Amino acid sequence: MLALLCCSLLLAARISATWNVPSPVEISSELAAQIRDVHAKVLEIWRVFTQQEADGGRGAALHAACQVQPSAGLDGAQPRVTGRVLFRQPAPGARLDAFFDLEGFPAELNSSKRAIHVHQFGDLSRGCESTGPHYNPRAVAHPDHPGDFGNFVVRDGRLSKFRAGLAASLSGAHSIVGRAVVVHAGEDDLGRGGNPASLENGNAGPRLACCVVGTIGPEAWASRWAQERNQRRKRRRESHCQAP
Repeated sequence: MLALLCCSLLLAARISATWNVPSPVEISSELAAQIRDVHAKVLEIWRVFTQQEADGGRGAALHAACQVQPSAGLDGAQPRVTGRVLFRQPAPGARLDAFFDLEGFPAELNSSKRAIHVHQFGDLSRGCESTGPHYNPRAVAHPDHPGDFGNFVVRDGRLSKFRAGLAASLSGAHSIVGRAVVVHAGEDDLGRGGNPASLENGNAGPRLACCVVGTIGPEAWASRWAQERNQRRKRRRESHCQAP
């Protein structure tokens, strides 16, 4: 792993430093942007790796969880969504990984999409309505808030998804710990709705369920990651069996 990171870092840095040197082959702006992106990602992996090494192998990762419950005062026709969201941040300043495992959606609306966002307040005194607007510490337009997690496909009344590289953080001035994760009834238009609400909340509809993010130990993440790894292996075996 260390050798692979070193090679990737040196290759990306060499290319990044020399793409403006005159060459018989013209490098397009799109290719240059891709090289910069790869270079930045390799540097981030290297930074996290070296920080973990400096920590003496004790593990600098941060973990958090959010136990999703239906919003108080929901209309009787609305689904009762429950479940759990797990977060892991490899080190302070690194991007966030998350598992979203929810159930209780209408089973007949297969492949529908639901938006999930972080809201400003961890206040559930009036259900999800008291969580306030989107958490937006940098005062930017939606969908660039740190907790704009986007849309999730629902199948057979359930939602189960791993997402990596989320912009939110569990540490620092813009931590989402103590804030609310909100599951919406509709799909996020990702700021393309053509009205002011689209740039505030993506017109994602009523708030079905929510929870407050709290720090935890690493055990829940380790267990869920092991489950995910086993599921991926099973899918690979099944795909190999079905191959001609």
